[in-house]
Amino acid sequence: MRIGIIGAGNIGGNLTKRLSALGHVVKVANSRGPETLSQLAGETGALACSPSEAVSDAELIIVTIPQKRIPDLPPTLFQNVPKAVAVIDTGNYYPKERDGLIAEIEDGEPESVWVERHLGHSVIKAFNGIYSQHLLDRHLPAGTPGRIALPVAGDDQAAKKMVIGLIDELGFDAVDAGPLAESWRQQPGTPVYGADLGIEGVTEALSQAPRERPEHFRN
Repeated sequence: MRIGIIGAGNIGGNLTKRLSALGHVVKVANSRGPETLSQLAGETGALACSPSEAVSDAELIIVTIPQKRIPDLPPTLFQNVPKAVAVIDTGNYYPKERDGLIAEIEDGEPESVWVERHLGHSVIKAFNGIYSQHLLDRHLPAGTPGRIALPVAGDDQAAKKMVIGLIDELGFDAVDAGPLAESWRQQPGTPVYGADLGIEGVTEALSQAPRERPEHFRN
């Protein structure tokens, strides 16, 4: 599969490593320029490029940058991306530690709904609650006891199916977490976030998530 990754931090970098190792054709971009990704490109065989090059001709796109940087992406970045292309949002809103105040999210808009609105393309929320290192060292074959499950929320059923298949290929189970409007159930401060649960545990944790964001995760 041709995969474009925007963001080369902990999650983006490790997804670049894993997906390249699995044989996917990966293009990776960040805000500082392709020349700053030479080491990652050399290690993985991925192509370091600009964000516009990363999304061009991609069959799946992963956006994995700080929440506050979403509005800084080129406004036309997704203008020519076909609707059928799945776009994953891995992001989380950390108002105190990193992102500052984003009024719409503070007022209750789910993080990935906010991202979707800014990108102008439907998104699937996934990979936001797993420790980045676990992408490298906690993957297991299907059916293995202790396999970590990841919640996947979104409205585009075909895109969600593609993402669930990719998660399985990476060595994790997936749980359909419902529409994007319910993606707050997997945001920071919820029972599923960072919990490394299996399918049953993730399903239960999603059902127990409180609608109000915990005080620690509010600005």
